Amino acid sequence: MSRTAKAVVCRELNAPVQVEEIRVDPPRRGEITIKLAACGVCHSDLSATNGTLPLPPPLVLGHEGAGTVVEVGEGVSDFAVGDAVLSSFVYMCGKCRNCVRGRPVLCEQAGKAFYHLPDGTVRSHDAEGHPLNVFCGCGVMAEYATIHTDNAVKIGKDVPLDKAALVGCAVMTGVGAVMNTAKLVPGSKAAVFGVGGVGLNAVQGCQMAGADMIVAVDTNDNKLAMAREFGATDTVNVKSVDDVAKAVKKLTGGGVDYAFECVGAGATVTQAYNALAKGGEVIVVGVAGGKEETTVKTVTLPMEERAIRGSWYGSAQPQYDFPRILNLYQRGRIKLDELVTRTYSIDEAPQAFADLESGANARGVIVFD
Repeated sequence: MSRTAKAVVCRELNAPVQVEEIRVDPPRRGEITIKLAACGVCHSDLSATNGTLPLPPPLVLGHEGAGTVVEVGEGVSDFAVGDAVLSSFVYMCGKCRNCVRGRPVLCEQAGKAFYHLPDGTVRSHDAEGHPLNVFCGCGVMAEYATIHTDNAVKIGKDVPLDKAALVGCAVMTGVGAVMNTAKLVPGSKAAVFGVGGVGLNAVQGCQMAGADMIVAVDTNDNKLAMAREFGATDTVNVKSVDDVAKAVKKLTGGGVDYAFECVGAGATVTQAYNALAKGGEVIVVGVAGGKEETTVKTVTLPMEERAIRGSWYGSAQPQYDFPRILNLYQRGRIKLDELVTRTYSIDEAPQAFADLESGANARGVIVFD
């Protein structure tokens, strides 16, 4: 049956988000409907509202959600009503070349769920019956959402869903960039450029991996103080130095082995590259606008064996990584509670986005009744 639900919708670019009532269709074959308990307010959602991410409005936002299955579609056997699930914003078919070689985040079919479900149809409509796009096949900033099972991961019922939701993007992206993409070697020196929700998780990923030094770089002193709580050994406020790369090199005695760029700006990638020691690599985590460019001295690539790599969604294998991260949380090795600066009701979503844009939160979370 169709369900009515409040949802956070981007109606036009560079305008405040709206909270409105939508209709969510029942699941078809291979799909489930979930009742959301919580959804993180991520910078990627903000990027969808300003055009950095080309997701066409009207768009139901949200991709970092946790909830409970309330209905399953035909042929669904891996999920049952009552299961706790996290959303995964990268559709993974499990059959293409990249999926079968263990790189599901690079699924060749992922584009099928870019702003609707994989079969190309929509499951959400506004109050007047007009179709609504959904963020990367999810659209989980809503009381209910119908998603494909390939965009969902079942988790244990003993984890608080308002904390577990963060694993669906911020934690997976930041920790995964360290553990999966970089495979940071214990004893290494690392720097994290930008310590918002994703960057803080890169910091705690570096700590878990055994980095000897972790330098947090940002423009916000409050975020830098929080980075220390998550494991940073040193901090650099960009506004207080003339040359960020030189400042990092001075702190670390010659540069870092790994630099994680979590801002999404071409110039910041350049700064991170220039802060590397010989043999170091930049892991680009932030998503920059389509016209952003990064400039490096080409000769340093072969002569100093420096490198630039991308990390999409922390090189995740969600079915494996989500439960693993939640297990680490339950054992006290990963911080989730401390990431949540403030919770909001869905009616407070416009304020949540304003706070996100101002940098007020490490992570804001919308909690549903």
